[in-house]
Amino acid sequence: MAWTKYQLFLAGLMLTTGSINTLSAKWADLFKAKGCHDDTERAFAHPFVQAVGMFLGEFSCIAVFYILLCYDRRRPEPKMNPGRSFNPLLFFPPAMCDMTATSLMYVALSMTSASSFQMLRGAVIIFTGLLSVAFLGRRLEPSQWLGIFTTILGLVIVGLSDFFSGHRDDTLKLSDVITGDLLIIMAQIIVAVQMVLEEKFVYKHDVHPLKAVGTEGFFGFFVLSLLLIPMYFIHVGDFSDNPRQVLEDALEAFCQIGHEPLILLALLGNTVSIAFFNFAGISVTKEISATTRMVLDSLRTLVIWVVSLALGWEHFQGLQVLGFLVLLVGTALYNGLHRPLLARIPCCAALVNTEEVDGNSPGERERLLGDGSVQNADDS
Repeated sequence: MAWTKYQLFLAGLMLTTGSINTLSAKWADLFKAKGCHDDTERAFAHPFVQAVGMFLGEFSCIAVFYILLCYDRRRPEPKMNPGRSFNPLLFFPPAMCDMTATSLMYVALSMTSASSFQMLRGAVIIFTGLLSVAFLGRRLEPSQWLGIFTTILGLVIVGLSDFFSGHRDDTLKLSDVITGDLLIIMAQIIVAVQMVLEEKFVYKHDVHPLKAVGTEGFFGFFVLSLLLIPMYFIHVGDFSDNPRQVLEDALEAFCQIGHEPLILLALLGNTVSIAFFNFAGISVTKEISATTRMVLDSLRTLVIWVVSLALGWEHFQGLQVLGFLVLLVGTALYNGLHRPLLARIPCCAALVNTEEVDGNSPGERERLLGDGSVQNADDS
């Protein structure tokens, strides 16, 4: 069935804003500017300030939710389900997981390439699958287990690619690349915990996804903004790139932005794009399918990779191509993207039907509802 113009717009919006989100964050890391303390130009290394901006973008989803709700109520027959009332503190634990994981990933992004950053985020499949079995009592299908093992293989290949690129590229420190990659993997464990918490305690309350994202964004923005105060006084030595060698120097960040206004443009790109990306992702799931959303997310990795190469932010690595393809296969197997292909083969159609009956079908895993509510709404 052909897509409508609106569906094409949503797919394009998700792909574009998702790519801009990672690219703008990496662009900010590449700037050098003078700070508050001397005339020396230093790299803009302020991951926690960037994370605050990202949560501000998520928080804005609350405004989008109420705008859509007001628009829907003006219709002769309102269709939007605003969800039931809920205790906002239900979102506090997953929001803290989101805050921790996002901060770790912004630290990692300053150490490794944008393409590796995006590819290694595929590790979330592994930990989400294992935690859902352990804590949600979910039974994974054989194809999902195969997808997990394939993803592990893809991560190893991408890691080897980064290892060799760290040896060959004088602009990269091998220790930084390895540390960055490990931080990304650690962050995915926390993201997986966040997803399990959301499914177990939050989405059973029938909360609209935009409202869920916005509420988590509020907690993340509020708590991390307060944490910037003690971070200003916590000395971490050589681990920090700012002149005072503290965990985060927000004042230094604002001084650098004042000396180089393009940094503000990069930060605004990150903040605005995450809001539109969450809206587009939820809308794609509702208007088209959860499978399409997974495919577009994989294409986002490809776009980020190509743009990074074109801008000279990184060098081409043949091993990374293999790693990307293996990760793509792992993601496809885990999310059931292989089903339509196997269903067309007579000898495999029965196997597909057996998996859908005995295991959890993709529709069940995504919990897509008629009103547009969907599990895993937060997509930073």
